[in-house]
Amino acid sequence: MSFVASKVLGKQLISRSTFCGLGQIRFHHPDPFNPKATKGWKAALKEAEIPTTKADEETAHALHMGLQGASSIDDKTIPTFSRGELPHFAGINTFMKAPFVEDVRNVGGYDATVVGVPFDGGCTYRAGTRFGPQGIRRISALYTPYNYERGIDLREQMSLCDAGDVFTIPANIEKSFDQISNAVAHIASTGSMPIILGGDHSIGFPTVRGLASVTSKNIGIIHVDRHADIQEKDLDERMHTTPYFHATNLPNVNPKNLVQIGIGGWQVPRPAVPNMV
Repeated sequence: MSFVASKVLGKQLISRSTFCGLGQIRFHHPDPFNPKATKGWKAALKEAEIPTTKADEETAHALHMGLQGASSIDDKTIPTFSRGELPHFAGINTFMKAPFVEDVRNVGGYDATVVGVPFDGGCTYRAGTRFGPQGIRRISALYTPYNYERGIDLREQMSLCDAGDVFTIPANIEKSFDQISNAVAHIASTGSMPIILGGDHSIGFPTVRGLASVTSKNIGIIHVDRHADIQEKDLDERMHTTPYFHATNLPNVNPKNLVQIGIGGWQVPRPAVPNMV
């Protein structure tokens, strides 16, 4: 590619280049001559419009539950015992420091409920994803509910809780599936949206089955993966290569509502392909 010319027309910088004999025009963003028109500047201004109501409530709750900090602490919002979001390296290991709801009958009081599914009995090769929920929760403590580019603070716009983990049965796939479906159905039936932390891909089927059991509406699946996961069986069981074959055989989960993105490469089992067409 050879650079031909670059010039400023009005407030828009235009670069013209040639590639294989074809001319191209690229409109650069952001405009370096008008930084206040950038998305970053607009995001900074957007922050001032976001309320701090829930954050203030969380701070007050932390002080009430964790006791006022030592007299040497200048920041009077810091409690003696760690409660709430800060510090990121301390506290109980829930997803993004969300409240832990021990009594699962109360999850309906939240817009969304995180639940872990520590199960890897559906793996045909490498086990270990049973520790996935713990790992996800641990790293999630580093993040805040505020997103700069989007100009949103999830804490101010929705309520989230962590209901802990489903009690899976390591040596029994089908019993674990039943446990997972029960858990997802319970959360969804309360009106709270289940957010599942896995776990191997076999849990996709019982998750969808749980949702399907508490609604008469049609359910769609967006499956982002390199593997098809749509065989009927693998090694004579419903393993991690099979969830969406069985999910799309549920009455209100039409196969036409399964969208798969990214399938390809050297690890798509041939037995799955006939079920894709």
